[in-house]
Amino acid sequence: MDLVIRAAVAFLFVYFLTRVIGRRELSSMQPFDLIMLVMIGDLVQQGVTQNDFSVTGALLVGGTIGLLTVFVSYASYRFPRLRPMLDGDPVIVVEDGKPIDHNLRRNRVTLDELAAAARQSQLDSLDDVRWAVLETNGKISFIPRSAS
Repeated sequence: MDLVIRAAVAFLFVYFLTRVIGRRELSSMQPFDLIMLVMIGDLVQQGVTQNDFSVTGALLVGGTIGLLTVFVSYASYRFPRLRPMLDGDPVIVVEDGKPIDHNLRRNRVTLDELAAAARQSQLDSLDDVRWAVLETNGKISFIPRSAS
């Protein structure tokens, strides 16, 4: 039972940590970020399993993490009021070609990153953008101005 409790606490810690880090950072990982994630995984594993190297312990910990992941996903699906807290909300970062500085700062997105994402979406400049939305997965969606 001790393994299950430690796995649940570790799950909540990692879930909280990913929410604090922010969606933009997680969607554009650099090599250093990948190394940090591996280190966090190793540190969490050591804290959860301690010296228990048994197959039963591994199954308990893996099952607990899996069930909690399914539970969070189901709660987000079943209870729409929890969804913003669990998954976050999309954020508008450009409106009518003008960047919304407050939303960019709050999500730590630079104008250079925004312009690069626009170019990747085949848009010459932000002037061609009606709306740009930072989605909950960290990607930026662009809705171009209509050509009328």
